[in-house]
Amino acid sequence: MTSLRFLLLVLPLTAAFVVQRPPSITRVALNSKNSDRAHIERNLEDMMDNDWRVFRARLVAEEQAELQERMKNPNYSTDEEHHNDEKLAKQGQLGDIFAGAISSIFHNNDRKKTATAGKQDLFQGHSVGGAAAQNLISEDPFVSAAELPLLMKPKANVDKHRWAHEIPHVEPGSVLVANEKLGGVFHQTVVLIIQHCEKAGSIGVVINRPMQGDLLKIASEQVSNLDLSLKLAFTSAPVTYGGPVLNEEYSILHGFGQVEGSTKLCPGVYIGGSEELMSEVRSNRFDPANALFVKGHAAWVPGQLSREITKGVWYTAAVSSDFVLRYAGAPVTEQDNPKDLWSDILMCLGGKYAEIAGAFAGRGDSRSP
Repeated sequence: MTSLRFLLLVLPLTAAFVVQRPPSITRVALNSKNSDRAHIERNLEDMMDNDWRVFRARLVAEEQAELQERMKNPNYSTDEEHHNDEKLAKQGQLGDIFAGAISSIFHNNDRKKTATAGKQDLFQGHSVGGAAAQNLISEDPFVSAAELPLLMKPKANVDKHRWAHEIPHVEPGSVLVANEKLGGVFHQTVVLIIQHCEKAGSIGVVINRPMQGDLLKIASEQVSNLDLSLKLAFTSAPVTYGGPVLNEEYSILHGFGQVEGSTKLCPGVYIGGSEELMSEVRSNRFDPANALFVKGHAAWVPGQLSREITKGVWYTAAVSSDFVLRYAGAPVTEQDNPKDLWSDILMCLGGKYAEIAGAFAGRGDSRSP
């Protein structure tokens, strides 16, 4: 009873103290608390292995292992191969359930029927991703994810740092890997999908074109709408060319957590929230080297991206968060090619993609767009 009486006496005094504090101090304290919580939640998610994409990657790895075993059988036939294709299609649909992806993005049948007219023009790279026309997409395509079935436990092991597999659809947090024939500013790029909606269009950012110099140098020497306070706080932060649309605008890609103003693209990957992260930098709780500033973006009008994928301009894939954050402070191992994310992802995809990487890699990521 004594402790309860003490709380009843102290709580009103505490509330009064908070109300009397200057608004700016109160706001900073609340923001710090929210940022701490976001970072803790991010770390807990990683510690608990709570990443549905890794779960899907294990399913894919298990399917591929089973397929390789069956192909060793001398009785293996094209009928069985067709059966395997159906299983992989169902697996892709299962991944969509996990992601809560939009149902209208499944167009596997349309891909087979699309003519090849205009294909060569696309590979020139002149009208890809907003390179010719600046199209702004504003509709929010995100939907809530369904719960994972608890009883499904794939046996295959996947390296959480280094995994990638092809997917039959586009989803926020997935990547577009440029076809080896694609030229222009998107030659051998990896584009992270930020928004995707068949009715509204798509937005993505290039994540493997690191620019020479830090944020302060680049944003000061080129036309920029970046606030001076962000330049000073993130002086040493790396910058990447994000795409040809609104090249004077910057966005911030990071793995800190879902702070206020940010959007979670997939487990461990967030975009936005620069104001909150600036406070974390000033408090020495966040290293600017772990924030990638993206200059400009890519944009597609409704239906354009699907047509490009159908014609083979892009390979669609789900990849590890460490691949996505390669230039935002993610760890690099001996298996990685730290200066060529395009070939690294293709090698990880394996099969024909590894052959493409072996035949066409070499220029690396650090080049002018």
